[in-house]
Amino acid sequence: MVHYKNSYLSYIRRKPLALLAPVTFLVLIYLFFFASSSSSVLSHSKEQNKYSYAKKSKGWFSKNKDSVILKNLPKNHISHYDLNKLTNSPDALTKREEVLILTPMSKFLPGYWQNLNKLTYDHSLISLGFIFPRTDEGDDALKQLENALKESKSKGKLNFKKVTLLRQDSGSLESQLEKDRHAFKVQKERRSMMALARNSLVFTTLSPKTSWVLWLDADIVETPPTLIQDMAEHNKPVLSANVYQRYYDEETKKDSIRPYDYNNWAESEEGLKIAEGLADDEIIVEGYAEMATYRALMAHYFDASGDKNTEMELDGVGGGAVLVKADVHRDGAMFPSFPFYHLIETEGFAKMAKRLGYAVIGLPNYLVYHYNE
Repeated sequence: MVHYKNSYLSYIRRKPLALLAPVTFLVLIYLFFFASSSSSVLSHSKEQNKYSYAKKSKGWFSKNKDSVILKNLPKNHISHYDLNKLTNSPDALTKREEVLILTPMSKFLPGYWQNLNKLTYDHSLISLGFIFPRTDEGDDALKQLENALKESKSKGKLNFKKVTLLRQDSGSLESQLEKDRHAFKVQKERRSMMALARNSLVFTTLSPKTSWVLWLDADIVETPPTLIQDMAEHNKPVLSANVYQRYYDEETKKDSIRPYDYNNWAESEEGLKIAEGLADDEIIVEGYAEMATYRALMAHYFDASGDKNTEMELDGVGGGAVLVKADVHRDGAMFPSFPFYHLIETEGFAKMAKRLGYAVIGLPNYLVYHYNE
């Protein structure tokens, strides 16, 4: 029998430790390059979680594998806010307090947008929120606002901190003509829909950094440029401006003004008596002859020669121009879409704010102007 000697095998028999070094090196290379990726794939298939705070690796090179996980975490993945340090002050602009302006919009008025851009409060501290009904008019309003935003951006004049556009999930009246939407018979239905839209808007857009919420109707086309500063100076939880309307008086042949919003009011004995006689699901709608409450309407207390800072205690507010401390909403004050003490929407909101212990105030001599259809 002939024996063939293999010099390499003979070498290994004489020095077996010579094989250990290359084998160990290959094992380490495999663990380093392949073990981490395979374990992460298994983990992902089991949990479907992109990020985890649990320590992933327990073996060799654990520091390197953990550093890969940390690199994949989103920037600032944990945010801390101390709402106790959030201020609402009479000097809001100096203290750089952020304002959220909210507008339900079923039609776009260029005058509204022009007036909004004239506000002198620092636009980098202002966020805007809009909600549109899912109707043809709502679609048209959304397109027009988007065009206005694009135009402002192209001119380098869009300096607001954030702009949010929402579509309304709740219903909406098909006709937004003034005579149709203000008809007495549709008020409960219309304002219930409006309440749902307002709630969706505020609870979607309210930020931990928001100090003030300004409710500004899409029909408000003229306000003082210092609107936010003027109203914040009063430092009230809920503060409403007086909504008027400019028009041409055919009798005097002169431009004139007239009251428009009758939802800013102080309660009356007659109003309380009417409420006592209503069924639980019925509401009182202010400003209609069908239901005379004889409440003190702020619209009738305007004094052209009076101090614009004059205050008046209110029990109901409209939505024309209302500045609200954000904490009022955070504490649970919303817009009831159901009869709340026989009130609904903005008037129901005022009642809810008062039940939470917040003062509701109006400014009878501080005017903002509604579009004249």
